[in-house]
Amino acid sequence: MARKNQKAPWEPEEEIIWVSKTEMKTDMDALQKLGEELVDLKPSVLDKFPLSEDLAQAIKDAQRFKNEAKRRQLQYIGKVMRSVDPEPIQAALDKIRNKHSQATVELHKLEQLRDRVVAEGDAAISDVMEMYPEADRQRLRQLARQANKEKAANKPAKSSREIFQILKELKLGD
Repeated sequence: MARKNQKAPWEPEEEIIWVSKTEMKTDMDALQKLGEELVDLKPSVLDKFPLSEDLAQAIKDAQRFKNEAKRRQLQYIGKVMRSVDPEPIQAALDKIRNKHSQATVELHKLEQLRDRVVAEGDAAISDVMEMYPEADRQRLRQLARQANKEKAANKPAKSSREIFQILKELKLGD
């Protein structure tokens, strides 16, 4: 005779996934941190995110609050985030972060190119002309000479900044 709370041997066993309380808290903290990152974003950037109406309103409210009210609102955002799929939000946030880091890398490359133009002169300017045929060779040479003179006289690097601006405009023109 079989007991009532036991399954028959021919019935498939259901797999029960146990999640510890610590793991649940860790997941909730991660969602709250994601919410905090969203609160730190500008409203114009936030509009591009796939947010539910409740979550968007909670984030806007948190941006207005300070101190203790903000802390409570962040907890509320974490609670709202539990009912929302965080993957698309995280993907959009990663995309924004990546754009910023790519822009920083590009600016560093331009700074290095500018430093080469100032240090090496015509050789580096030839490289610039190969990359950007529309560049003004004469102006770059003139600015490179001025930058070297400014450097020797310990004056502010006005010409170096101007070279950087020219390179930046050329890069944006691509």
